[in-house]
Amino acid sequence: MPSTPGKAAHFTCEVKVQFLPEQSEPPEGPFAFAYTVTVRNTGEVTAQLVARHWVITNAQGREEEVRGLAVVGRQPLLQPGEQFEYTSWTRIDTPHGQMRGTYFCMTEDAHPFEAEVPEFQLVYPGLLQ
Repeated sequence: MPSTPGKAAHFTCEVKVQFLPEQSEPPEGPFAFAYTVTVRNTGEVTAQLVARHWVITNAQGREEEVRGLAVVGRQPLLQPGEQFEYTSWTRIDTPHGQMRGTYFCMTEDAHPFEAEVPEFQLVYPGLLQ
């Protein structure tokens, strides 16, 4: 992973998930989930989140990939210690599944790096009853 000489570039990502009953049609599906991502610059240099790559997997193991520039129309530039939070949503056709992702990022002096979004679960609350 290339980085600025002598200084580390690093983003840390955390996710919170919420089921969206008004966008879902249980028990057959689809099932909709909002996810709020907090991206924190835990590195030593200013860097920008440029693009995203998500892998969404349903309960049968079928994967859908989503790639694109920006997140919710933004490409936040974060100083060390700053964070950016946004909420988006997805829909799957099974009551549970998971998502994981990667952000493509760039330091101010054009050194690319990736920030991993750890896998998180998408679970319809009705499964837990």
